[in-house]
Amino acid sequence: MLVQVAWAVLGLMIVGGALLAHRSRTAYRVAIGALALLFLPAGALVHVWNLATEVTYSGFADASWSSFVTDTWESLVVPNDGIFIGLLIAFEAGVGVLVLIPGRPRRTALILIAAFHVALVSFAWVFLVWVVPMLTAVVLLLRVQRQELRIEAPGPVALPA
Repeated sequence: MLVQVAWAVLGLMIVGGALLAHRSRTAYRVAIGALALLFLPAGALVHVWNLATEVTYSGFADASWSSFVTDTWESLVVPNDGIFIGLLIAFEAGVGVLVLIPGRPRRTALILIAAFHVALVSFAWVFLVWVVPMLTAVVLLLRVQRQELRIEAPGPVALPA
């Protein structure tokens, strides 16, 4: 229950910060920091804990709208959860760190976070309640981040005649 509360609070911080990010540098930083917290301690470390305590991932894909997702999850991921959840941990930790690094690493992380959320919908339509606000927030953060990159990019260099 504590993890779900953390996700809800971080989600609100991300969406709220993203909505104000174009006007407030502080709001932008809050949203980016909350994204890092969502993917590092509230994401990757939760999965590390789950693997260490042998929490089963069986049934996670049962609500999927696709039998392919459900069947593949149960036949491939669940029996090999150490490998596949390990890859998920690496992904979440990677984007959690990358989003903290300004410039292209942050842009890459935001794009990967958006793709992650799109993929999440394949597990259940109910995830749209989470995914739609998060995708909106990530797109808004990408817009601000793109403006940041434009500002940081050097202008054309004048060559001597």
